[in-house]
Amino acid sequence: MLTEKQYKLLMFINKMTKETGCCPSFDEMKDAIGLKSKSGIHSLINALEEREFIKKLPHKARALEVIRLPKFKPKAILEEERKREIALKNSAALIPLYGKIAAGIPIEAIADESQTIAVPFEMVSKGQFYGLKIEGDSMIEAGILDGDVAIIKKADTAENGSIVVALVDDENATLKKFYKKENEAWLMPCNKNYETKKIALNRVKVQGVLSSIIRHYH
Repeated sequence: MLTEKQYKLLMFINKMTKETGCCPSFDEMKDAIGLKSKSGIHSLINALEEREFIKKLPHKARALEVIRLPKFKPKAILEEERKREIALKNSAALIPLYGKIAAGIPIEAIADESQTIAVPFEMVSKGQFYGLKIEGDSMIEAGILDGDVAIIKKADTAENGSIVVALVDDENATLKKFYKKENEAWLMPCNKNYETKKIALNRVKVQGVLSSIIRHYH
């Protein structure tokens, strides 16, 4: 098991080598892990070399190669991460995450009260909100992609041109632009490969209006 400083130094060397193609300087290492002298860096490097996590490359100044990474994190690192997670949760609100909603072909609405998603307080400070995971590509021209989470403000009415959660025949939900045309509801996609659906107004219920989108990058 590595110490906290050994682990931090190893991960820093690995990160910088991958990002820049070269090993960081001793001064950069010292600043990154909060040591006051280079001698402490030398000791840490020697310890990592003895444990076969890194090796020194011959004929190159300050050149190190990461051989392997540890399988487990030191307890101090795990505690730091736990505290960061708590701080993040304390600065966010938890709202229900209701399964998936199609942004292509309507699918059955799924409401699972046991699942939640954390969002910044300022995104949901006024009103009631819930999240829906997007499935499909019919709203891509509005910047709504497959896999995004739509943050929906609960509402039963919407202005023309709003992006809404529309419940059709009390069982199928879809995310579309909404237009009311006399006795019809027009559910309009934002993808030229899909057609607008024109449905009798009494078959469609607005269940919320799109407030924002959360996207996770992998």
